[in-house]
Amino acid sequence: MADMGTVQSAGTPPAAVQDPSTNAPSGVPLGSRQLAALLPDLTGPAAGDRPAYRGLAQAIRALVLDGRISLRVKLPAERELATTLGLSRATVTAAYDLLRESGYARSRRGSGTWTVLPEGHRHTGLDRLSRPESAIDLSNAVGGLPADVLTDALAEIAPLMAQHANTPGYHPYGLPELRAAVADRYTRRGLRTRPDQILITSGALQALGLAVGMLCGPGDRVLVENPTYTNALDSIRRARLRTVPVAVSDDGWDMEIIEATLRQAVPRLAYMIPDFHNPTGNLMPPGQRAELIRATQRSSTWLVADETITDLAIDVPPPAPFASHAARGGADHVITIGSMSKSHWGGLRIGWLRATPRLVTELAGLRVSMDMAGSVIDQLVALPLLRRMDELVAARVVEARERRAALVAALVRDIPEWSWRLPPGGLSLWVDLGEPVATALAERAAGYGVRIEGGSRFGAEPGTFEHRLRLPFTLPGGTLDEAVQRVALALNDTAGRPLASAVSRPHWMA
Repeated sequence: MADMGTVQSAGTPPAAVQDPSTNAPSGVPLGSRQLAALLPDLTGPAAGDRPAYRGLAQAIRALVLDGRISLRVKLPAERELATTLGLSRATVTAAYDLLRESGYARSRRGSGTWTVLPEGHRHTGLDRLSRPESAIDLSNAVGGLPADVLTDALAEIAPLMAQHANTPGYHPYGLPELRAAVADRYTRRGLRTRPDQILITSGALQALGLAVGMLCGPGDRVLVENPTYTNALDSIRRARLRTVPVAVSDDGWDMEIIEATLRQAVPRLAYMIPDFHNPTGNLMPPGQRAELIRATQRSSTWLVADETITDLAIDVPPPAPFASHAARGGADHVITIGSMSKSHWGGLRIGWLRATPRLVTELAGLRVSMDMAGSVIDQLVALPLLRRMDELVAARVVEARERRAALVAALVRDIPEWSWRLPPGGLSLWVDLGEPVATALAERAAGYGVRIEGGSRFGAEPGTFEHRLRLPFTLPGGTLDEAVQRVALALNDTAGRPLASAVSRPHWMA
């Protein structure tokens, strides 16, 4: 075998070397039941008059684009998938043919069919994080950090950076002083916490990924809210876990349904956002928090409480830490995750996880196999910012209140037919459009220089929440006003195709 530095011979076709998508699939094959759990109802009323094979191909394509099905993953055999879905084999064969024709799948005799992306296409997750300067971005609910705050923090830590420069720089648990600072904040908020209960991570999403990777195995059930945070859903799905959704309505959580689901499904883990829920903005009442802790304890379900948005309390006092609602000794199964992304800056990749010291040690061991340790510089910057957290968060809350008012005023003026409930905190509105046109509207709004996030991205089941949009109020008021004007123009653009037809018949399947 030639080494990696060998120059390719003139007679070797370049495509055979350069196009990895032509190779056999990699990783664990996707089972038919796993795929079925991700798919919408292909035969019910929501499917309309569209042929089942087109609906199946469209749904798989959407899962690939969203990253919910990884690339180069082997799809189930046609006969197996047909049996699981209750469709004819001819229907599944036609769907796979359409995926291959459109560039979303490849096949090889003996290797089956696997997922790919057509040339020039990207995951929607990459598009959401790439910000062209010409567009107003309402797809990410994050704010910026004042430049003087960041430069002051950098100046303050300069001597500490010099001290750390002569060390290996690996701190799998996180810098001891940062762990102590995070623990102290929990204690001051009403939950006694020791530094050995804290693991510093590269954002809250890594904390969730570590918990899922340590505590769950492929095929395990995970209870999730519906709707919920998109990146958390992606993390859970990529771990090959089966989501068990429980609804979060405009009125909040139904604890009877949650408790019944815990009894019947007995999920391995539950992922919940009790504080200013993303995307609905709901705040879970204290009584329900205690009930949820007891119910998950009875079902032996690990409970991950995402408190990333906890500090952004606009109209109410900041809630106490979720685990503080447990009876004495009843919170060992509760894992709390948080970060500085929403309260400070998304570019500062500092998150944390609070759990028992034993679990923290086990998770730190898993973390070493992933990225060794977090950035020392980021952790040092976090220290002075945490010391000023009360001051900085208070300013962020005032800003959020003003920007929320600006967004609401613009919507009332330009799109009065839409409706929403004013969230008591958080960074976005969960808007009801009155009709299932969110995906098509998002595509059309992009042509007007505005990027918005359709509600289906937050659904635990594909095809849901097409009548919703998540609209963040993290940009300046004037920018939000301009964005709403552009979205209104896109909504009323009668020169284009009706939005409803754009939803029912995507352009790539026309």
